[in-house]
Amino acid sequence: MTNTTNFYYLYKHHPQKGLEKGSLAPVGLRSSGFFLQKGAMKNRVSFIVDGFNLYHSVKQAESALKSSTKWLNIRALCSSYLHLFGKNAVLTSIYYFSALALHLEAKNPDVTKRHKTFLRCLKDQGIFVELNRFKKKEIKCPNCGCQIKKHEEKETDVAISIKLIEIFLKDECDTAILVSGDTDIAPAVKTAREVFPNKKVCFAFPYQRKNRELQTLCPNSFTIKGPKYVSHQFDNPCILSDGTHISKPPSW
Repeated sequence: MTNTTNFYYLYKHHPQKGLEKGSLAPVGLRSSGFFLQKGAMKNRVSFIVDGFNLYHSVKQAESALKSSTKWLNIRALCSSYLHLFGKNAVLTSIYYFSALALHLEAKNPDVTKRHKTFLRCLKDQGIFVELNRFKKKEIKCPNCGCQIKKHEEKETDVAISIKLIEIFLKDECDTAILVSGDTDIAPAVKTAREVFPNKKVCFAFPYQRKNRELQTLCPNSFTIKGPKYVSHQFDNPCILSDGTHISKPPSW
């Protein structure tokens, strides 16, 4: 049994022994009494963004509000919700998960071009971008029964789940906010809460993506309102840290 695993066992089954002076606390467990600093303890907040779940929400908001929403400044959007987590809340990291629709390039090359332009702006803000993939799949048409081919985004929910456990294990944050309404992430949330009882997890449901099951799992979750997308857009052009001007795609 590793030292970290041993500590988790002691903490769960023999809390006094696990917390006695001299016990080695792993970085993934930040209970009261460890890492004490002068003044109030900061609530370090990380966001994990399900890019496609958010994107489809942004498209719905654009249609409903008749206003541009796709040139979304995700860092500004996330920062605008920090007040919900106390005066001592500080933004430590944002992880953005998505995939390039390479299968659409033959018919519409601007699809991936626009996406890459957007990702460039996110990366310049210090947002960690992880790209997964689309996988071709054959399904039966529900109307005619014919076999048709479609592409589905793969691995994102698994990658998000792993990232949630990883940032807690590394003690990167005290609160993790999942920007998604995908129930596939629920098992990871349950595990994270059991293994890291002193950490907080909640969902920031994208517009029109609120999920009752996930809300029950994390009652402190909240919903992003459509107008929030409108009020948190990149400047056009977006000026990167190196002085490069990035223009918003014309169709956005």
